[in-house]
Amino acid sequence: MKHQVPHDLGQEKAKQVTSLAFESYAKRYAEYQPTVTWTGPAEAKIAFKVKGMSLSGVVEVSASSIALDLEVPFLLKPFKGTALAVIEEEIRSWINKAKAGQI
Repeated sequence: MKHQVPHDLGQEKAKQVTSLAFESYAKRYAEYQPTVTWTGPAEAKIAFKVKGMSLSGVVEVSASSIALDLEVPFLLKPFKGTALAVIEEEIRSWINKAKAGQI
């Protein structure tokens, strides 16, 4: 199931915000080895490690939302909500910066 983060930035600015959010996340949570690979103009593969296991997913940026879809191994299902919440918080922070003209 996709987790949606709504925005009103337009697709290009939202992609920039998403990239900056993941760069910030990667610096703050380097121990989880987060990676982002843009596979298209509005889609990226994301991955990170928790307790020696890999979590991966896809981020899709549209004109009105940023959608996160994580694939989580069964043993890490309890961490999925936490992971989504942390990522969403980071994205929302950068959306607010964009709205304030800081990007």
